[in-house]
Amino acid sequence: MEPTKQSTWRRDLHTIIYEADTPMGKLFDVVLLILILVSVIFVMVESVRGWPEYVYDYLYYGEWVITIFFSFEYVARIITIKRPSKYIFSFYGIIDFLSTIPLYLSFILAGTNVLLAVRALRLLRVFRILKVTRYIGESNKLRKALMDSRPKILVFLFAVLIISIIAGTLMYLVEGEQSGFVSIPVSVYWCIVTLTTVGFGDIAPVTPLGQLIAAIIMIMGYGIIAVPTGIVSAEYTKRMGTPKVDDKDYVHVNSQTCRNCNETKHRDDADFCHHCGTELHDEDIIK
Repeated sequence: MEPTKQSTWRRDLHTIIYEADTPMGKLFDVVLLILILVSVIFVMVESVRGWPEYVYDYLYYGEWVITIFFSFEYVARIITIKRPSKYIFSFYGIIDFLSTIPLYLSFILAGTNVLLAVRALRLLRVFRILKVTRYIGESNKLRKALMDSRPKILVFLFAVLIISIIAGTLMYLVEGEQSGFVSIPVSVYWCIVTLTTVGFGDIAPVTPLGQLIAAIIMIMGYGIIAVPTGIVSAEYTKRMGTPKVDDKDYVHVNSQTCRNCNETKHRDDADFCHHCGTELHDEDIIK
């Protein structure tokens, strides 16, 4: 059965919006990335007081232009897939909605009694920065490395918690309330702050023994900071090579998205969706 003109149009638009394997798809992603970053900059600049009034006017008009573009993008993502609910209620679908709707709400709810609430709603535009991760293929490798490192990191954090409790209790016994260590929880808080090399300075040991223990904790802090970095780096390094496609540890970083079920995570050499069997590519567009 020959595809209708309407279905071909939807397929072409889907390839441009959801894929990055075509020149038009790459151009669309680049434009979207630029607009996301510009929008976030607008939000930050708008929060600064003291600019001339015309600067805020330009920011407002510019934000409307960007919001309208994202609105068209959101609608286009919905109409180009056969099951819109799969996108609407997905993580990125919710992020796209939250990052688009605030300006419209601020326009509808404009009024002196809701100005604070409107301002808070408009700040939700900063969620657009989360849209960036959709277009960074290497983020899949990093996410896989973090997931594989999770058991080791959890064990490591549990060990740090034990050290903090023991050291905090010891400091409570050595220093006492007169030095600011008024309770074991406060002492544990001090130990965590010291162990992470933050050092707020609100509590400090005054006895020689307490200062010795504090020095040991500070030195341990440098080693503790390096441990999770090493764990994640080791896992990430495993995926830096170019293994064969059938390697079980291979991380596929393509942007293929099924236009029928909105499924992602397809193999790099896949021609059909592994979930519903729909053809992934339109060869005429790709070529």
